[in-house]
Amino acid sequence: MGRGEVTDFQIQWVNETGSTNADLLAAARQGAEANAVLAAEYQSEGRGRRGRSWSAAPESSLLFSVLTRPRIDVARAHLVTTALALGAVEACDSLAGVRPGLKWPNDLVVADRKLAGVLAESVVTGDRLEAVVVGMGLNVRTGATPPEVADTAVALEDVCGAAVDREELLAGVLAGFSQWMDRIEMPSGQAALVAAARRESATLGRQVWVQLGDGSVLEGLAEDLDDGGALVLEGGARVVVGDVVHLRSR
Repeated sequence: MGRGEVTDFQIQWVNETGSTNADLLAAARQGAEANAVLAAEYQSEGRGRRGRSWSAAPESSLLFSVLTRPRIDVARAHLVTTALALGAVEACDSLAGVRPGLKWPNDLVVADRKLAGVLAESVVTGDRLEAVVVGMGLNVRTGATPPEVADTAVALEDVCGAAVDREELLAGVLAGFSQWMDRIEMPSGQAALVAAARRESATLGRQVWVQLGDGSVLEGLAEDLDDGGALVLEGGARVVVGDVVHLRSR
């Protein structure tokens, strides 16, 4: 399959850009159609949650973003992140025999080491969700992760022990993502998406430390995801936005 030949998606590959998310957000504001995909061999200004930098050596990772225009409430926009993460779980499994877990809210992990991060950013007018751009950085090649995070990150080829074609991997991720996005506007589809996230979760059943947006911290057993995908701790505390650290299993 050549570049740009994935059904229902218009894919552009570039050698380098600042951020695929930033580029597609600008395109979304200019009226670009849904299902545009931008993939880069290298991002000079890649970022993760809360503006953290995300750096990978050229041609070592699968770095891409997708422009979507789902008809869903702003409060459910994060489900697009879940849809892309689940697509990646299936693609890694089918192409590399590696089934990563979902670390709430937006990472893919293998044995608690980070394989990929997902970042969604929205375009909102008033209370209307105009677009969601969702991006992923997935470590593929050995050496994709900087030395300073070698103990906490991992590359797909390190786990499966074989070469992985990044174009085939992208096609697989987008195929799974498309299936979830076809259902995301229906309540039953949203419920199925959250149920799948529960099944694939690497966080549920773990003792966790959660830093909230205001800097406060919660600690406890990650018990469930609610119907909207928020993390529920033992005792009923509900976390909509926060950074999670997995502690020892119970």
